[in-house]
Amino acid sequence: MLNLTYSYRIYPGLDQEAKMLGWLEQCRRVYNYALAERKDWINSRKCLVNACSIRQEYIIPADTPYPDYYKQQNALTKAKKLIRELKAVHSQVLHELEATG
Repeated sequence: MLNLTYSYRIYPGLDQEAKMLGWLEQCRRVYNYALAERKDWINSRKCLVNACSIRQEYIIPADTPYPDYYKQQNALTKAKKLIRELKAVHSQVLHELEATG
């Protein structure tokens, strides 16, 4: 049997583990925010304007464009300038999160 991949086990120190967990938390937040943004936009378009329930539906202006990959990437770049915690994670890692979502 030919093994094409190999998994390496790492044994990080306490400071390295804390840093990696911080990265994981930021990645989780970015992914969940992007997914929620797309789902909210879709849910706001599911019912007629005169028949929507305020309790169950999200009200987003009708002229708001769909938050596609490119719009979210541009917003993420702007957010990295404002949010200090996002600067700790490499930019390509954050951009790949939205590509998989």
